[in-house]
Amino acid sequence: MADETTAPAAQKGYEPIPFAKKHRISVEDAKAILAKHGSDRKSADKEGRRVSL
Repeated sequence: MADETTAPAAQKGYEPIPFAKKHRISVEDAKAILAKHGSDRKSADKEGRRVSL
């Protein structure tokens, strides 16, 4: 059984603050996006880019 420390980075979800800084959006927007997309980093990044425009 793999624990959280051995899971590949692509399978882990984002933390709200680094995600907000990466996309230059508010932490509240980041939290909403991450709640909606969960650990799906690809779709979360896509939504983050869309919100930042």
